[in-house]
Formats: sequence, C-alpha cells, structure tokens
Amino acid sequence: MRDALTAFDHKALTNFFAGIGVETHAPDGYRIFPTSHSSSTIISALETEMQKLGIELICSQRVEELLMQDSQITGVKTASETFYAPNVIVATGGLGYPVLGAEGDGYTLASKLGHKITEIHPAMMPLKTKETWVKNCRADTIAKVELRVDLPKAKKLRANGDLIFTNNGIRGPVVLDFAREITPLIEKYGEVVLLLNLTKGLNEEQISQHLKEKVLHNPHAKMVEHVSTLLPHAISLELCLLAGINPEEMHNKISGASRAKLVQLLAWTPLTVTGHDGFKMAMITRGGIHLKEINPKTMQSKIVSGLYFCGEVVNLDGPCGGYNLQWSFSSGALAGKLYRVPLLGIKIANRSKTEGSAFTYTLNLRSV
Repeated sequence: MRDALTAFDHKALTNFFAGIGVETHAPDGYRIFPTSHSSSTIISALETEMQKLGIELICSQRVEELLMQDSQITGVKTASETFYAPNVIVATGGLGYPVLGAEGDGYTLASKLGHKITEIHPAMMPLKTKETWVKNCRADTIAKVELRVDLPKAKKLRANGDLIFTNNGIRGPVVLDFAREITPLIEKYGEVVLLLNLTKGLNEEQISQHLKEKVLHNPHAKMVEHVSTLLPHAISLELCLLAGINPEEMHNKISGASRAKLVQLLAWTPLTVTGHDGFKMAMITRGGIHLKEINPKTMQSKIVSGLYFCGEVVNLDGPCGGYNLQWSFSSGALAGKLYRVPLLGIKIANRSKTEGSAFTYTLNLRSV
C-alpha cells in the first residue's frame, strides 16, 4: 500500500474534501471527521462534484462481464448494454454490509479473467460467545484489554484495546480489529477460546498483592468489594461466581484454592467464541484479489492490461479508525488520477477529424 498512500495521503484527502466544500477536524487529535459528523455531508459533496464534472451515474446496470481481447481490457458488458473502454477500474468493494449493495461481484469478474482470489472472511465485527454471563456486564467499557488466542497453532495472535460486553458476546475496538483473525479460526475449528486480561496488564502475582493490600486496609469488606477496585462491580461479581466464591463473603472465609482461582481468572478470563453474524454485520472483508497480481505503483493488473483495482476488493484490510477508508481513497486516486481513467467504463460518443492529428474522441464519462 506504500505507493498509494505516498501518492495520496491523509493530508491530500482532507485537502481534496476541503476543495469540494467539506470542512474536517480531528477532535481527539487523531481521527478525522467532517465537522458535521454526518456521512451525508461526504455523500452530498461527492455527488455535487460529480455533477460539476459532468459525470453521469448509471444505476440498475449490473456489470455481468469484463471484456478482454489479447490480454487487453476492452470494456464492460451489463445486462442491457456494452461500454467500450481501454481502461476499467473495479471498485466494487467486498462482501460486508450487503444491505448497502455489497455482493462480491468484483471477485467473480476478476477471477473470470484469470485473477486469483484469496479466502474470503467477514471481519471488523462483534463476536458471539458460549458464556452467557457476559450479558450481565454490558454497562461498562473495559479499557486496555489484552486478547490472545488459546490454540496451540495460534498463540502468537494477540490484540490490545477497549472491550465492551454485549448481550451474547463481545465487541469494541479491540474485538473489531481482532475479528479478522478469529473468523477463519471459527470456520476451521468451530469455536475459539480467547483469554482476556481485563486488569490493564497485571499478572497473577501483582493481582494477588493488590488484593492482599485491600484486605489489610479493610478486612471486613466483602470479596466483591475488593475485586471491584480492579474492575467494574458487575464483572467483579461474575468472576467471583466463576471462581466458586460467594461474592458477599469476607476474604478470610474463602478457601485458598478459591482465592487462587479468582486471581487466575482476573489475570486471564477465558471466553469461548462460537460464532458471529456473518457478512451482514461485517464492516470489512478479509481477503480479495491476490496482491502479487497487482502492480502497486499503478494498481493495474499484471495479467490484463488496462484493468485496475482499488479499495476493499483487493486482499488488503486494516484496523478500525478510518484506515480502510483512507486505503480506498488512496488506491482509487492512484488507479484513476494518474491516468485520468474514469470509474469502470467510458463510452465513445463521437469522433471528429482535427487538423494535424488523428481522430479526436469526445468522451462521455460514465460510472456503473
């Protein structure tokens, strides 16, 4: 992605939007939003700009085939018309959020011309768990959680960030990012055990020492009160129950084995991920057109001349926070701007003879 991001970085993107009337800001000093905080502002500005440029949008025209002759793209064929063009950009996205129109047709179109498509999995989405106690802990966001996979061949998979418990599982930034690693494992193994450190990185020894100090300071407090100095009350209550401890009991009435079990659970809380809601809830798609078959300096196919790709249709995805949007804009700019290639197709309207030159073509830019 280096060439695309270098050619059109986040500053170029914000300048582009400023040029078409969209003001942006970064309230947290990191993520950039339109000042309206509404996606309709972006959509409206892009529609207005296309109208100014005389770009015609053609809807209800499903592209059924990319036309090629002698390894050179020649156009696109829809259900009712053929659009001839020496260059075509496939910007169809992935399979996420089908309610917005995603169907994965870009994979089919590219594969018919010889491109390899990697395994496709939903990503950036909430996960469902076998454990039901999570539904009692929905009120709080847990910061700086570490997740790791408890599988022999996947122990190196780890992630850090904020986590939220849901009615039937987990979500939050760390889960959304880590989901891309989990969904293939669920398909392979059926379920995946995760270990969660909910105590901001404290290990068993540190947790044990912390609880001892709290007990010394207030020996008559309930066990759940001591644990609640590390975690919100609802989670503290559930972890006490998981350890076989009566949350209302005082520390000195709880067996050493139960206290050790509680410390272990506080250091690494196990959760068994059993599924997800599929592509209907996936913000992005993991997988796509094989990167080795695309020239990174132009986004042009190495197999078919004149065929370009951009955005999520290729095998590239990033974490949440705007990275996937930036990639889409950057790769689109690299594929189209340098070569003045209109999106998906152009149709020759007419041609006229000019003095001292060959035929000059008047082009109607069309998007499908």
